[in-house]
Amino acid sequence: MSEEILLDQYQKEGYLLARGLFSPAEAAQHLEHFMQLRTSGTYPLDHLGVDTDKSDPILKYPRMTHIQRWDPLGRQCLTDARIAHWMTLLSGQAPLLVQGMVYFKPPGSRGQALHQDQFYLKAQPGTCMAAWMALEPADEGNGCLQVVPGSHQLPMLCTQKADTTLSFTDVGVPVPAGLEAVLVPMEPGDVIFFNGSLIHGSPPNTSADRFRCAITGHYISADARQVAKYYQPALSMDGRELWLEISEGGGPCGVWVDHQGQPVVEVREGWAWRPEAQGIRV
Repeated sequence: MSEEILLDQYQKEGYLLARGLFSPAEAAQHLEHFMQLRTSGTYPLDHLGVDTDKSDPILKYPRMTHIQRWDPLGRQCLTDARIAHWMTLLSGQAPLLVQGMVYFKPPGSRGQALHQDQFYLKAQPGTCMAAWMALEPADEGNGCLQVVPGSHQLPMLCTQKADTTLSFTDVGVPVPAGLEAVLVPMEPGDVIFFNGSLIHGSPPNTSADRFRCAITGHYISADARQVAKYYQPALSMDGRELWLEISEGGGPCGVWVDHQGQPVVEVREGWAWRPEAQGIRV
């Protein structure tokens, strides 16, 4: 399939799945590396999520965040030329990396409520983007990614309380009427790119013995002038650190209302960003 067709698909649906962008061998190398790191110690900004109890599998395998700041292999992966190529093609500009994470998601783990990344990053102007790479097979059973095609065309939606028995975060957004969340099964080395306004998340890992390990990067475009404090400094794809202005507070968000029998988004002012809900220190 040509890049032009794939670009058109991205613009319509808000995401693009690049199958086999990395080889299975590369994915296996990264999986071994991150599992060894995870089982051998703790690291800055390890993230357990909310409402964690002693039986939660995530206690042994918390999410590692900002790996680009302290792990050379993670940094190399997230600034790889293949990711830079697709990011530049899809956004029209060179990307800046602002967050690298590794999800381990052991058997029995909760998923993540549907959300929009731009709610947290607050990139200005424009929006953020993500690249999410499977390091082992991901399907419905072990909680693969799910996306809401076309939702990237919506404004930021007002958040609501998420069910923390199913999600390790307590913030989510509603799925708009007429749109539907779809699962995205992936194989090791597949990478999905998606717009920062795209609604996405994942269901719990209900498998008996399968992890769902993945590495993901969040990016902003090279012309962005602001991003939330937690994501500073930005990192160019050639390794330069860049400090941007800090995006403060919140902004307008959309809520679904009935208008002459039809659901429409009404944009309202004054929503408040709650970083403490994600365990983020600002």
